[in-house]
Amino acid sequence: MSPETLAGMVDENTRCVCFFGGDPTPQIIHALKTSELVVEKNDNVRICWETNGSMNKNMAKRMAAISKKSGGTIKFDLKAWDEKLNIALCGVTNRQTIENFRFLGEYNKNAGYHLLTASTLLVPGYIDKKEVESISKFISSIDNKIPYCLLGFYPHFYMDDMPLTSKKQAYECLEIAEKHLKNVRIGNLHLLR
Repeated sequence: MSPETLAGMVDENTRCVCFFGGDPTPQIIHALKTSELVVEKNDNVRICWETNGSMNKNMAKRMAAISKKSGGTIKFDLKAWDEKLNIALCGVTNRQTIENFRFLGEYNKNAGYHLLTASTLLVPGYIDKKEVESISKFISSIDNKIPYCLLGFYPHFYMDDMPLTSKKQAYECLEIAEKHLKNVRIGNLHLLR
């Protein structure tokens, strides 16, 4: 489907176009073009993204400009702070993600609202208080008001033999994150054991 066809599906009942549920980065050119067409013709439709943040910096800049113009958001999944741990969990480095999050922090400061948000999946045995504290300090170094969500882990796919995130782990991580950030919450509460 062309960007023009997809953008043409937006109607008077559409309030937000969200790119998530599989990172938009592999189809970023298509997603950006579609978004630009939507925003050009609809001044009441927000463009939102959920991403691992590994796209080219110029693409990240275009995403931010579109979201800022439309009142949308960009949520980064900050999987891990430690690069080796990120590679173990995701198969790739997190350098571009960290660089893009830092870069987009400037857009966040000038947006007049929380354009940029972050989340971390609390994978038992991998993502602990130390990782959450490092991520929280990093976010805080940009803006301590950036919303940060700690997500309960559900075992599936290659990690289907893992346990659910414990309440103890989630609340310890929340306490650590709150030392550095003003807007932290736990998501997926129903998954905590």
